[in-house]
Amino acid sequence: MPPPPHSEQTRPPRWFAAAWCAGAGAVAGYLTARGAADLGGLHALLGAALFGTLAAALDALKPPRWAARLLCMAALGAPGALVYGPGYGLLMAALGYLLGGAALWLGSGRYRRPLPPYAAGWEVLWFYALRGICGLVFLFLVLPILVLIPLSFNQEPYFSFTAGMLNFEPGAWSLRWYADLLHSGMTAPAAADGWWGDLWRNARWVQAVKNSFLIGIPAALLATALGTLAAIGLSRSEMPYRRAVMALLISPMVVPLVITASGVFYAFSSVALAKTYAGLIFAHAVLGVPFVVITVTATLAGFDRSLVHAAASLGASHTRTFFQVQLPLILPGVMVGALFAFITSFDEVVVVLQLADVTQRTLPRQMFTGLREQISPTILAVATIFVLLSALLLLSIELVRRRTERRLRAGAL
Repeated sequence: MPPPPHSEQTRPPRWFAAAWCAGAGAVAGYLTARGAADLGGLHALLGAALFGTLAAALDALKPPRWAARLLCMAALGAPGALVYGPGYGLLMAALGYLLGGAALWLGSGRYRRPLPPYAAGWEVLWFYALRGICGLVFLFLVLPILVLIPLSFNQEPYFSFTAGMLNFEPGAWSLRWYADLLHSGMTAPAAADGWWGDLWRNARWVQAVKNSFLIGIPAALLATALGTLAAIGLSRSEMPYRRAVMALLISPMVVPLVITASGVFYAFSSVALAKTYAGLIFAHAVLGVPFVVITVTATLAGFDRSLVHAAASLGASHTRTFFQVQLPLILPGVMVGALFAFITSFDEVVVVLQLADVTQRTLPRQMFTGLREQISPTILAVATIFVLLSALLLLSIELVRRRTERRLRAGAL
């Protein structure tokens, strides 16, 4: 007889999927008790029984994945909405969606596919335990940031979820704090004539965003130019004292920012650069240079130096060789360094607190001032926009990194 297929060889017993899903249900049920010691055990038992029963039924029926997910979403979401409200029902429906896929995935033995067939049970357990630990660490880091996003749509001036928000009442959600970003500081926010000019000149948060870009873009360009030239020089084997120079260039990343800001303030005060835009640009460029040096140096590690020698042997000058041979090949690393330098400038507040004038408030400083002077949910709206902008920049960095890897891999082939 031919050997059974791989999925049949590794198919676990019937109780396997039900046991693991019951454990997850016990955790979910215990969390539902919200810390009530007298209800925690009962809720854990009910959650384990419900999740385990659903997993056993799915393992026996083997429905399509979409049908299993719909069944679990209905079985968990409807009782949750009836007992605890729409918010909890939506959360339980999301858990049901995950449960439907996980039960079929465990019951069919597909969880073993990333591992070799001879892997022992403890090896499989460690494989997924390690990924689970990494996922929990990631959730621990990201969850406080993600909580800010729904809070920024609160109708009430509170930094907490109201009962109306948890019940998904339409009147409890609002864009008033996003509108306040534009209206705060305007002389006549309701006026039809001259509204745009009033917004551009007087709105506090708009002024802060303008200052952040006015300082961040030139600082990133200056840091990119200086950091790229420094990285190219440090990549040459004949460069003397390379380790000492590298340590000096990346020292702004190591030295506490308060010390750096104090030193920059006293140095720039003696040359009339304090309280000026030029001083802030130079200071932020200093903070951005280490990121450019590190990223470009990493890119130059895979650069073929023979291309430079070939260009020189054909009569190309150093400038022409750099712009037509070297720069196109290291451009992804330069772009990543420029993005990091811009993010560093856009997110920096300590240097701005010591070096900037009251008219040069950047977005982080305006947020810092808002926390000290007035506690308003407008800051949550700003933080949400800040998070989305940072996510877009990080996504751009990841796309550039993958493009660099593909180009290096193609060059190696």
